Amino acid sequence: MKHTTPLRAAVAALLLTVGLGAAHTGVASAVPLPEPASAGLLDAMRRDLGLTASQAEERLSAEKAAAAVEKAARQAAGGAYGGSWYEPSTGRLVVAVTDRAEESEVRALGADTRLVRHSATALDRAKARLDTLPAPTGVAGWHVDPRTNSVVVTVVRTEREAPAVRAFVDQARAGGPVTVAETAQAPRTYAAGTVGGDPYYTGNVRCSIGFSVYGGFVTAGHCGQAGAAVRGWDGSAMGTFQGSSFPGNDYAYVGIHSGWWTVPVVLGWGTIPDQLVRGSAEAPVGASICRSGSTTHWHCGTVLAKNETVNYSQGAVHQMTKTSVCAEGGDSGGSFLSGDQAQGVTSGGWGNCSSGGQTWFQPINEILGRYGLTLHTA
Repeated sequence: MKHTTPLRAAVAALLLTVGLGAAHTGVASAVPLPEPASAGLLDAMRRDLGLTASQAEERLSAEKAAAAVEKAARQAAGGAYGGSWYEPSTGRLVVAVTDRAEESEVRALGADTRLVRHSATALDRAKARLDTLPAPTGVAGWHVDPRTNSVVVTVVRTEREAPAVRAFVDQARAGGPVTVAETAQAPRTYAAGTVGGDPYYTGNVRCSIGFSVYGGFVTAGHCGQAGAAVRGWDGSAMGTFQGSSFPGNDYAYVGIHSGWWTVPVVLGWGTIPDQLVRGSAEAPVGASICRSGSTTHWHCGTVLAKNETVNYSQGAVHQMTKTSVCAEGGDSGGSFLSGDQAQGVTSGGWGNCSSGGQTWFQPINEILGRYGLTLHTA
């Protein structure tokens, strides 16, 4: 936020926004709610996930419990751990294990189990081998999928029979268990040209702020290189990219100037009340998740996969999380939340918020660790 007048300062102290003032939008709610499961959030989940308000409340509660169980279940399974995911039909975490002897201890923690052939460590090794291969544009990405106990290689449907794509898939299968899936379009990043009234600009690019950290905010790396100047929503000098990585990664840290300040919130754009950020506990595969961005505002979906390598035209980006949430140009860098927990910053995807699509984000905890940052929490 930028300090300008006593009135703006007073309003800004109440506004739930990320890194810069939201008062210019004229649509954001000015009063934070004490609980993340606000009526507006439940409405968004009902719209995007097809849930009733009571079902959305139950799901948020169950997902929070599943996230708490996941870490303990991984430790209990040890080398037999084969991955895990949240199962909406049961409201429980499912943990894959390669040894029946570990099932009872994992179940005692409150999780269901599934016996599989390959451990998560073996699948991660198979994916790491794929990360060393040059991928043609017809290959959208690849990730470890605990549900199928394999590495899923996603190819663009119209390119599946292209010689380069078939050669990549053959190489992938030679290195471990591989399943091939199709997607309608290749992924792309979500930066956009400059237009008025949006959160921040660098050069002729508009992007969205992710999460406030002490001293600035995090966002997508493809939005600007280290040293690039950042302008705020009002066009005034806001800060500078202190660090940026893309491709390979897609994250960046912007340090803000005096006169701007940070608050632990994500803008709801009037669709829902603005949301408090209380931590960064990682949601499991299958959990519900919502995104805020300056173009398409607030949308929800589910976590589809983790640790996916996304093959953009500019180069591959590793360790991404795939979601069913839609996004469009200018949403890059924006916030992904699960309940009140920060998840990551929007990178790219395919489709749009009219016909649907998929979107990837760079996990927040990796960004915090990379730059030694502290998330601003309520």
